[in-house]
Order: sequence, then C-alpha cells, then structure tokens
Amino acid sequence: MSIFKSLAARLPGMQITPRTAVVKKSSKASIQTDAPDLDRLLVIPVSKEPREEQLRSYHFNQGQFLARQERWEDLSILVQNEDTQRHASDGGVPIAELLCQGARSDVVALAEHLLIDGKPEENRPLTEAIFALEGILNEYPDNHVIATIVALAHLDIAWAWRGTESTRDTPARNLEAFSLHCKRAQQVLDPFCGIELDSSLLTSARCALLVGNPNANDRVADDYEDLIDLAPQQQRHIRALGHHMLPQWFGSYGSLELEARRTASRTQDIWGAGAYTWAFFDALLVDPACARVLDIPFFLEGMRDILERSEDQHNANMFASFAAVSIPNAAKQCGEDLEAIAALKQIQKSAQWIMSDHLHELHPLIWGHAIEGFDNQARIASIDALFKQGREKANQVFVSLFGDQMLKGNALIFTPQGLFVQQA
Repeated sequence: MSIFKSLAARLPGMQITPRTAVVKKSSKASIQTDAPDLDRLLVIPVSKEPREEQLRSYHFNQGQFLARQERWEDLSILVQNEDTQRHASDGGVPIAELLCQGARSDVVALAEHLLIDGKPEENRPLTEAIFALEGILNEYPDNHVIATIVALAHLDIAWAWRGTESTRDTPARNLEAFSLHCKRAQQVLDPFCGIELDSSLLTSARCALLVGNPNANDRVADDYEDLIDLAPQQQRHIRALGHHMLPQWFGSYGSLELEARRTASRTQDIWGAGAYTWAFFDALLVDPACARVLDIPFFLEGMRDILERSEDQHNANMFASFAAVSIPNAAKQCGEDLEAIAALKQIQKSAQWIMSDHLHELHPLIWGHAIEGFDNQARIASIDALFKQGREKANQVFVSLFGDQMLKGNALIFTPQGLFVQQA
C-alpha cells in the first residue's frame, strides 16, 4: 500500500477541506413583530454549491486522487499545463495551486490532526509521510512542479506548528519547527527560478515562503511585482501582496498604499482601478487601522471595476458581504481611531449599491466566511452550519438595507438586470 493510501486510511471519513472560517454561534436578534416576511417578499435564487465551490473541489480532489495513485508524472504534466495557461477559478484561485493543494493534502491533514487534535510526539506517521514526499522529490530532481508540491507541504506544516497567533503567544518549540520547515521548503525550491520557467505557481510559492525569511523586507515588493506581472489576472496574488505589506510582516501603511497604487497602474488594462481594491481587501480585515491611508474614492472605483468585469456571482457576494459584514466587524477593532472608522464606514455604505446593482444569486457560504473576515487559516466546523449562518446573516442585511420597502408590502426581485421593487 502506498504511503498516501495509508494516510487516507488513517483519516477516516475524510473529505479534505482547506482550512477556512470557524463557525461561531451567532446571537439571535430579538424577534420583531413587524419583521418582513422574507419568504414572500425576498426573491433571489440561493445556491448551496456555487460554480466556484464546485470548480475548487473538482481540481482539489483531482490532485488528491493522482497523488494517492502515485501518478506523479501525470499530475506534474497536468499542473504544468494549467500553470502555463494561467487558468484560474472565477474567484482568482489558480487551478495549478488547487491541484497541488490536493496532492499534498493528506500529509498536511495528518500534521494538523497531530498538532491540533492529537499529540505532536506521536509523529511517526507524519515523519513517514514527509520522507515519502522527499523520496518522490529524489525521483524527479529536475521537476519544479514536484518541488513546489513538496515545498508547500513543508510550508503548510510550518503554519500548523506556528498557528495564526502573534509570535509572542507561540511556544518556542513551535517557532523552531516553523523555521525549520520554512528553511527546508526554501532549499527545495532553490534550484528553480519561476521567472525563467515562466511559472506563476513556483513564483507564488517563493513569495509565500518569504514569511520564513527574516531578511525579506527589502525584496518583498519586487518579488510580488514579478509574480503579479506573470499572472496579472489572478487577484489572489494582489491580495497576498497587500497582506504582506502590512507592518506585522514586511511593510508599513505607507508602503502598502504605494504598492497598491503601483499595482493598479500596471494592471489597469485588466482590472481598471481594481488592483488597488484587491491589495487592500485582506489588509483591511487583518489590520483595519490601515484604512487611515486608504484613498476611498479610488478604492470604491476599483470595486466597481472589479464587479463590472466579473462573469459570475462569486465576487458580487464576496464584496457585498465584505462591505456589509466584514467591514463593520473590522471597525470594532479600531478603538478610538476615528479616521480609520470613518473610512470603513464609507466602504460599508457601498453594500447597498453592490446588492442593488450586482447581486442576483445568494451564496450563503461566502457570507458565512465574511462573518470571520475571510480567515482562511481557521478550521471549518460544518459546511451546513456555515451555510445556515451565512444565510441568516445575509437575511439580516437584506432587512437592514431594504426592510422599509418590504414593510410597505413591496417584493424585492434581484435579477441580472438589477433590483426590481414591485407590489407583492
């Protein structure tokens, strides 16, 4: 039995899912006697498994299957083709990355299980799995796809050791393990150059590994510029740039704003002003104080440009829930920072026109993620619970923004042509 099949056996009933937002119990608002009848007055299709989720699951599972079958050559060819074509989901996730994520998922899931749910001392299965990955690397020493899979497995395991808390709250042993896995990942990728290979996958992995390099400050902006120029249509990289330009990593609020503006200028033919918005999307939720340097009109212009270029409802739901749910939650972290709070309130107001002009299908899972600030490092408790919580939150927003119309007996009909209001 292959090591990957045996890993699957150790994780019963497993459908590997990327770490996403934790579902918290929401406090139920007091029942109002004059609450509108949403079942009758709110007309919008609801999708439990949108195209974006289907696409991500398909390619993730495809990569996982090929790894379990030890069909590494087939996997490598498939990943390289997707990387060369720069194929991505509508949500901006590169297909090559999804395949690689699935390929290493059994090893990473075992590491997370031992570190979070079990005892790290019981690490023999994990050691065997890592040795198996390293063995595959030896079989394909000149294959940058295999190297990237192995390197990113080490990085994922490093994050499992470190967690998402600040370093001062992380045990020294865990920080040491984080550093060792990051160093090994860097060693694995050292023989390859993403620019020479025209590989955004490899270049993205190198950018992700900057977190393990204490001397990376001077190169972060240049490295991300190279990556974004390789795949400017993949917004995931622009979002990562913004996150890493925060003071807690490698930059400052001023350098974040500068790089957001520079990236918007370089990608104007693709995103309009949208890259400025993408660069601040995660940064605002991780460190809301960065809103102090935000050019609000430019940010909102970028949001409009993104939505006008979107081909499905993923981004409409994401930005609607971002403005209506995530941003108000972020503002609560600002204390008495009135400048940041005022900027965030301007973004919050955009929820109404986003929903009126662009939303015509509800994706509750996205709204569930928005409650937790789109935190991709958290573990998911239950897809059904996340869906239910997201649906409830979206309904609260509909009532908050459009409840006066419904209380007048008007039905809200959300269509691809916009919002229509008519007497029920």
